[in-house]
Amino acid sequence: MKENEKKHEEIKKGEQIWSIHVSKIKPNPNQPRKIFAEDSIIKLADSIRQFGIIQPLSVRKIGEEYELVAGERRLRAAKELGINYVPCILVDVNEEKSAQISIIENLLREDLNIFEQAMAIEALIDTYSLTQEEVAEKLSNSQSYVANKLRLLRLTPLEREIILKNKLTERHARALLRVNDVDLRLSLLNKMSLERLNVAQAEELVDSLVDKSKPQKQKPVTYKDVSSFYTAINRVIDTMTSSGFKIKSRKIENDNYTELTILIPKDQEENQPIAPAEFNLVT
Repeated sequence: MKENEKKHEEIKKGEQIWSIHVSKIKPNPNQPRKIFAEDSIIKLADSIRQFGIIQPLSVRKIGEEYELVAGERRLRAAKELGINYVPCILVDVNEEKSAQISIIENLLREDLNIFEQAMAIEALIDTYSLTQEEVAEKLSNSQSYVANKLRLLRLTPLEREIILKNKLTERHARALLRVNDVDLRLSLLNKMSLERLNVAQAEELVDSLVDKSKPQKQKPVTYKDVSSFYTAINRVIDTMTSSGFKIKSRKIENDNYTELTILIPKDQEENQPIAPAEFNLVT
């Protein structure tokens, strides 16, 4: 081993920034970002070529090696350029804290796709028993922001793939979540993608279907005068009679009121006298 390599690899606590060989740095297994855009890495590599790595990577020591806490893109860009040593800050954290830092650092950068963000938040909650409020506080955001991110995970893997492939936004995805039927949702998603609907158009499309699926409220029956009410009652009686019900009704006019009586036998199967029970309508 060359002397300068020994010098770089013998990391001692107490100093601020260390130069560590890239072969000694292992990726963080809790890295929330699953897809690294090649063009993004190339752009970052171009910047590093001109200005160097301005922000050091964060690592923690494990035996003779180091685990990346934050700085995956910088490490990949350095490897792309063939850089052997990268500046690092050595942090003294356990595995749980390292994972949390990695997830939160990536979430705050906001360059994860919307589903990676949602899965990272879910990991914080499930793995480390954090509440939505605690995650929101760590991200300096609201609890509703966290809840809305988590709702995105209700979409199927196929739906997520289509959304990302067609570069649809989170608002497109949230509009789709108003539809519970998976087949209908997929049909709507394909329409949004093929017709390149913007957010307003997509929301309007979903609104039109959701409104149709809602049970329509029955308008209250109104009558212009008493005679129209009598007519409505007679229609009901006629309808029931034509359906086979044995019904008798009578109308008695008095000086002060009109009495309507409808008599319906309790047992419609037998031809027996009408029971004394009656329904009186008095106006």
